[in-house]
Amino acid sequence: MFTGLVEEAGCVRRMLRRRGGVTFEIEGRITLKGLAIDHSIAVDGVCLTVVKRTRGAFVVQAVEETLRKTTLGGLQVGDHVNLERPLLPNSRLGGHFVLGHVDGMGKVISKEVRGSSWHYWIHIPKGFAQHLIPVGSIAVDGISLTMAEVSSQAFAVSIIPHTMEVTTVDRWRPGAKVNLEFDVLGKFVEQFLTVRAKDRRKRQG
Repeated sequence: MFTGLVEEAGCVRRMLRRRGGVTFEIEGRITLKGLAIDHSIAVDGVCLTVVKRTRGAFVVQAVEETLRKTTLGGLQVGDHVNLERPLLPNSRLGGHFVLGHVDGMGKVISKEVRGSSWHYWIHIPKGFAQHLIPVGSIAVDGISLTMAEVSSQAFAVSIIPHTMEVTTVDRWRPGAKVNLEFDVLGKFVEQFLTVRAKDRRKRQG
């Protein structure tokens, strides 16, 4: 369980492609504290398992399904990624509940520089329009953000200077792909109502 409050932007030090999967060695500083083998860590919003610790870095593995469904398959050595360790039971929940289970990739449509912020529109994959809720929560590349505006297949977010400084948002340009995880609470409600509606139809039939 994560919060979407990115702790730092790490750097991909090494990559090893093997049998369709990729092993990443990622440099970090803040997120290395207390990080051990078998611990979970969110990398650009993707929950991965630490399989090795090296000097100043950690190693994680991504399998074919993860590479297909997320932006991790397009990473290169030297790229920066958002990092967050899991939520502790005694921590404040400053963002929202994020599982690190990416629903799919969105695409940046536009970027507008405003007086004290940056305004982005992001297109979503088909099948998730019901999760576009004004001022609702969404994780984009692992960052907990609020939907400032929504349309039928897209949403807009406003980025403050602090977020721009400590995350990888500065690489978002029109056409760029980003990892999206919609609010898990909303997905639970949707599933409950879907099952309930099916049961009602069965009883009526």
